Amino acid sequence: MRTVLIRSYGGPDVLELAEQPMPKPGAGEVLIRTKAMGVSRPDILIRKGVYTWMPPMPASPGNELTGIVEAVGAGVDAIRPGQAVLLSARDMPVRGGCYTEFIAVPATAVYLLPDGVDFDQAVVLPTYLVAYAMLNDMGFRSGLRSVFVAGASGGVGGALVELAKARGLEVIGSAGSEEKAAQARALGADHVINYRTDPMIDRVMELTGGRGVDVAFDHIIGPTFTDYLHILADLGTLVFYNIHAPMPEKDVFREICALSTKSPALRCFNIHTYDKNPPERRRLTREVIALHASGKIKPRVGARLPMAQAAEAHRLLEDGAVLGKIVLHP
Repeated sequence: MRTVLIRSYGGPDVLELAEQPMPKPGAGEVLIRTKAMGVSRPDILIRKGVYTWMPPMPASPGNELTGIVEAVGAGVDAIRPGQAVLLSARDMPVRGGCYTEFIAVPATAVYLLPDGVDFDQAVVLPTYLVAYAMLNDMGFRSGLRSVFVAGASGGVGGALVELAKARGLEVIGSAGSEEKAAQARALGADHVINYRTDPMIDRVMELTGGRGVDVAFDHIIGPTFTDYLHILADLGTLVFYNIHAPMPEKDVFREICALSTKSPALRCFNIHTYDKNPPERRRLTREVIALHASGKIKPRVGARLPMAQAAEAHRLLEDGAVLGKIVLHP
């Protein structure tokens, strides 16, 4: 069988298509024949050797796939050959391993998918898990009315837009081009602000009648991060979810104190928090799968490439050249 491997760290060219022995499912394992592989930011961090949860070398950098159960090992009763499944490396003992034609994994790591599932769309669901957990499992106060989503056309940002609209919330997003703004609107955003040309704080306050938003989600941080504190409603929360980002220019604590009459909150989110609570992560993942099965969310696929072009897929992702998930096919 074929697998994409890295034997040394570096740019996209270190991704190598290699022949590997066909795996066999051991006791408690299932063998999956891959249908679709997602390409995500952690894959790039693995390729560069800077991921906190690095797999041992040589490594396959993929972190999610969908496929069909080919065979099951001894003791596996709840899953049978022929069933469609989703695998996320978050449920594996080590990360990576998913750029491959076949993989043997613990049966407890896979999720059953509904009959007739679109494998390309389903492989995007681990991205939705990040957004779903932030929106539904962070203890926001009841009565949420509105949210702001920075990068509303991106992977997690777009998922936040879709999920917030599924909850009936007003969504204001930001984007850096008209093309990206159109994508965000297509996902359901009520208003999209071009952060390159529009005064973001003024526009948000204008759109909300001076109230502000209940929650703002940011994936960049960066020099102007503290601006988001100024668009919060009373008792609002600012959430950032990119721990590899540059820091803001202004002192965050001073800005919060200056806004103390609004009682703003600042929250950091990292999906790896659930590494310490796998049952909760699995519950949330099943809820995301159910939303997809019901048609309430429709994951976007921006590009489809053969697995042999994994290096090109990484280039496209790093360049931000594709709106929607990049999917590899075996």
